Amino acid sequence: MAMGLEGGDYGAFMEKFELLPSQSQQQLPLHGLTFAIKDIFDISGRVTGFGNPDWARTHAPAGATSPVVLATLAAGAISIGKTVMDEMAYSINGENAHYGTPTNPCAPDRVPGGSSSGSAVAVGAKLVDFALGTDTGGSVRVPAAYCGIFGLRTSHGLVSTENVIPMSQMFDTVGWFARDLSTLSRVSNVLLPIPADNTIKRPTHFTIPKDCFEILGSLNDHTYQILNASVAKRFGNDAVDNRNLGEFVSSNVPTVEKFISDFSRSKAPSVPALSVISYVMRCLQRSEFKANHAEWVNTVKPNLGPGIRERVYEAIASEDEPMEDFHVLKTEFKLALSALVKDDGILAIPTVPGSPPKLRMEAVALENFRARAFSLLSIAGLSGFCQLSIPLGVRHGVPVSVSLVACHGADHFLLSVAQELYETLKEETKKAWSSPDSSL
Repeated sequence: MAMGLEGGDYGAFMEKFELLPSQSQQQLPLHGLTFAIKDIFDISGRVTGFGNPDWARTHAPAGATSPVVLATLAAGAISIGKTVMDEMAYSINGENAHYGTPTNPCAPDRVPGGSSSGSAVAVGAKLVDFALGTDTGGSVRVPAAYCGIFGLRTSHGLVSTENVIPMSQMFDTVGWFARDLSTLSRVSNVLLPIPADNTIKRPTHFTIPKDCFEILGSLNDHTYQILNASVAKRFGNDAVDNRNLGEFVSSNVPTVEKFISDFSRSKAPSVPALSVISYVMRCLQRSEFKANHAEWVNTVKPNLGPGIRERVYEAIASEDEPMEDFHVLKTEFKLALSALVKDDGILAIPTVPGSPPKLRMEAVALENFRARAFSLLSIAGLSGFCQLSIPLGVRHGVPVSVSLVACHGADHFLLSVAQELYETLKEETKKAWSSPDSSL
């Protein structure tokens, strides 16, 4: 069980133990680095807890270790334990009713983000150099943003999810966290496959959609201005494209029209086309979750924490909907986004809609925030694209981040662009936040 802040680990760890590399030569790429493992990855001889005591009680120790964990150890890194996660990976908050909520090292009065909460906290609190997580609907990107660190969601299917408990295989990805780009890149060079053409392109265009920042993001953090200024400074004004993403999706994803009227009537701030994208992804995810776990839930009747319980039982009780339109829209969306971004472009968006929610926030207050969050998170989720959440710093006591998204399989390109742009982002952030109108 997590020890809590008084135990010195910010409540990040389920259990601490050392897994040592089979060899420890200094020339190994991850030599000297420590890491933590989300309690969704199998380790031979240990029970994978999936965030819930009843799951741990009813499952035998794993018979094999996740290939991702094995590759990390083989590269010379040392694991110091398994981390707390949201139950059954079904939340982006990071609050666990059984094992406690890991303390956000950036903003202790706010949630750490989930479901890879403990992994992000362990990195943010400098307990490890990097950590492994998974991302289905946002479970690496959200805690990275909330804890003020880097978080990479890899392209869907690029990194093995073997011996990782599935949430929804259509969207499940492996990702990792680090406090700096150098460490993140070292890990990525080990865990990402090397493309056949190892030449890293320079980006030719950045889509920085105004609607994503003005409607789904937060105007107070100045991230829209920071990104525009940074890209123009580093790559030239001609590289910047501020078209609205919602209009692009409406025009280029025909099946959106079948659903959009339901979302256009909403009074909450939204981009209707992206609300459709979010809705379709969540329906597909829920269907797979039900197929994966309904039998266990109905048999064991596990004790689930508030919020998670309602979500899980809603998924289990849901009628099997006709999925044809959802799958068609998913294919159309990936094709449209591929045409927009191409293999040498970047889509820049807010990672999350604003500041991390406060601990124990009322469910109703979270509803609008979650809706806007999933409109952003589903862009990479439904397309299968890779996304990197980049911390810009802490402002008014809360961490601020932005995200870069690249096409499927362009993970190395994405990291290369981030490395080229990051110093300029920091300079423009400092400039924007110190200007007289920065408190607006």
